[in-house]
Amino acid sequence: MYAIATTLVLLLIGVFFGTRAEKKHVAYLALREEELSHIIVTNLKSVPDGFGTPELVTGSTVIAFDYFRRFIARIVMLVGGRITMYETMLDRARRQALVRLLEDAERRGAKAVHNIRFEFSRVGSSSQQAQVGGGAELFAYGTAVK
Repeated sequence: MYAIATTLVLLLIGVFFGTRAEKKHVAYLALREEELSHIIVTNLKSVPDGFGTPELVTGSTVIAFDYFRRFIARIVMLVGGRITMYETMLDRARRQALVRLLEDAERRGAKAVHNIRFEFSRVGSSSQQAQVGGGAELFAYGTAVK
């Protein structure tokens, strides 16, 4: 009984601090996106005429699948439905990678970034993921022009 109560208390503490950290991170991302909104972002495959030399810009982030999210995801998988906790986590990762890409473009003096693409890959081997929860890298890249 004591072990179950301890586990529940730890899960509640994790939810509280995890939600708090997530809200702060989303607010930070919104601020950085607003600050970088002067850079034009498109998925055009070719750079329009009139721009300078194109340069590759990148941004990446690594996210961890923590035990709490995996626990809740397994419960949802039993009954079916969307795993919204993973959706929000991956959305934050996508936004973070894009912000880092735009920061790279801004350092290079770019006015626009074209042909933006995202790549997703798992981090860690299968045995490591079973032990520590695993993770993923989200990598963004594009063509910056001045």
